[in-house]
Amino acid sequence: MPSPLPPPTRRSDHVDDYHGEPVPDPYRWLEDTSAAETLEWVAAQNRHTERWLAAVPTRPAIRARLAELWNYERAGVPFERGGRWFQSRNSGLQNQAVLYVMDAPSEPGRVLLDPNGLSEDGTVAVTGLSVTDDGSLLAYATSAAGSDWMTWHVRDVETGQDRDERIEWSKFSGAAWRHDASGFYYGAPPAPASGSEYVAETGPMRIFFHHLGSPQSDDLLVFGTPDEPEWVHNAEVTEDGRFLVISTSQGTGTECDLRILDHDAPERGLRSLVSGLFRRAVVVGNAGTTFYLLTDDGAERQRIVAVDLEHPSPEAWREIVPEQDALLADAYCFGGHLVCHHLEHACSRLSVRTMDGELRARIDLPAVATVAGELGGAGLEGRAGRARFHFGLTSFVDPGSLWEHDLERNETRQLRASAADFDASAVVSEQVFVQADDGAAIPLFLTRRSDVLANGDAPVLLYGYGGFDISMTPAFSRSNALFVERGGVLAVAALRGGGEYGRAWHDAGRLANKQRVFDDFCDCARYLAASGWSRPERIAINGGSNGGLLVGACLTQHPELFGAAVPEVGVLDMLRFHRFTIGWAWKSDYGDPDDPEQYRWVRAYSPLHHVRANTAYPPTLVMTGDHDDRVVPGHSFKFAATLQAAQDPAHGAPVLIRIETSAGHGAGKPTGKAIAERSDVLAFLDATIGGAGFAPSTEKDQAG
Repeated sequence: MPSPLPPPTRRSDHVDDYHGEPVPDPYRWLEDTSAAETLEWVAAQNRHTERWLAAVPTRPAIRARLAELWNYERAGVPFERGGRWFQSRNSGLQNQAVLYVMDAPSEPGRVLLDPNGLSEDGTVAVTGLSVTDDGSLLAYATSAAGSDWMTWHVRDVETGQDRDERIEWSKFSGAAWRHDASGFYYGAPPAPASGSEYVAETGPMRIFFHHLGSPQSDDLLVFGTPDEPEWVHNAEVTEDGRFLVISTSQGTGTECDLRILDHDAPERGLRSLVSGLFRRAVVVGNAGTTFYLLTDDGAERQRIVAVDLEHPSPEAWREIVPEQDALLADAYCFGGHLVCHHLEHACSRLSVRTMDGELRARIDLPAVATVAGELGGAGLEGRAGRARFHFGLTSFVDPGSLWEHDLERNETRQLRASAADFDASAVVSEQVFVQADDGAAIPLFLTRRSDVLANGDAPVLLYGYGGFDISMTPAFSRSNALFVERGGVLAVAALRGGGEYGRAWHDAGRLANKQRVFDDFCDCARYLAASGWSRPERIAINGGSNGGLLVGACLTQHPELFGAAVPEVGVLDMLRFHRFTIGWAWKSDYGDPDDPEQYRWVRAYSPLHHVRANTAYPPTLVMTGDHDDRVVPGHSFKFAATLQAAQDPAHGAPVLIRIETSAGHGAGKPTGKAIAERSDVLAFLDATIGGAGFAPSTEKDQAG
């Protein structure tokens, strides 16, 4: 292999004062991602990483096989509007999925929107879709180079031609059409200053209404809270078209307010349905002025209540579906019924109830699976007036299948099986529970080839997230499938801080309790070694975004537990995360570094500030994108430079950083870039934790 010594990085004498504590930040200059010196550093680091990866002998075979695993027809969950059906599809290696319109969900239909023609390299993606109730118009948002910034356009469904509409500088928003298709609601912060689009703090979110045919400058400001700049607002329109629903949360917090505008009586203005920002409340559907809410008010694992807009006080709420042992993650009003999606130990369960809550049926699903769309988007699609709904299923061994359920007949049938070139019959996927050091049971999914035994030598890829109330459920990844196919064990942990078991599970891993997440992850690594599956030198850890923070924290706290680490687009500087783009919104999970007490929380584990000089860190591949405007690349730049400088030279393990160009946080990444990126991760793992016994399992792979 090439020398692990990276290019040198200039150190400055920059020091900040945090509540009386001087903290050096010698690589602060790397936060300026457009500066000439930073661009030179990026180029040098990428050259060094490419030389190292190019010397991995299995890299070409890995990339060839991964392209085979990627190359199959995929389809999202179809949905209906005004008698027309819409579905996203990818023929295999298309950079972006294509939207089709059909007369029926089983028909081939015609292309309505092909994003692959929007840019030569596939880096312009469609990041939002919304169709009018009558199926005549499509609002779609495009984003360039992986950015979170969205530009909305409107296309005529019949002709396939765009109208003269262009709504710029929207962010984290859908398009909510008025029932009469006269226009739509959308969310947007103030437009950024030129040159600061990818780094400047995102301003307060606001809700606008765009009337078709008018310029954006005439859009009506519907709602905003200038006195509360950290409140985030989202707009939806009920299926009957009568009500605008504005939900408000503080940052990424799950607690929210709900405000309702009656389009039939706009003179009454916005009225409060739920207030206080102390509970979760999501509108499932409505029957006139009665709203069905999914809430954790009075229910740790959530319930459904009916709330009358004219009498919205909690004392008047009527319970429809009580709290169960399993988390009620989502619910829908389809065909005059409530379709409930529970998570039982992070695995999906579906049931059908009457609108009064009476159980009608349970829909049989595999024991270890997730209701989710194969191409993203909604995992379940249906309408209040239709007796059939569609849903997708995925798991660690199932790339994605499509199903239909008839509510009148209580019948479920598979419409489409996965066409992936992956032999699921040769793979075992199971769930175990790891006892954490405080006695809690941590769900851990293990997926492996059936002939891989617990002999203490299996290469393991341990993945986690643990934050923001997000649940880690069974999901298919082509690169993970190849890791398993080649003899590795995939381990996916459902850590505290996530949403798998409700509010207490989330609270146990956030704010002052954030260290608990890292301890859970390390306990999972210890289990994998103690249970006989592997040993520390064979265990790699991986995670992205908040999961990148997880990897960075565990890597710097317990380098002896791991044989390799791959932190991706990670939040790694916990003292400055809130200074860039949307980072301020994450204070709901992390805390506020500007507050002296909360500063101590984040200072105690901030990965950047816990790198120790002359320490034997395991081989590390830091991953980021140069246009990431959610977790800005400065996090990864500074962490990689710091880790490179601290690595014990006698240890000899590489510290690399791979910086994808014209790429952001991950959404909308073109297929070509995704294959190249995941191939490099697998090649890195092959060269570090792989070694003897990490071999292809099929003749096709051996020939690749």
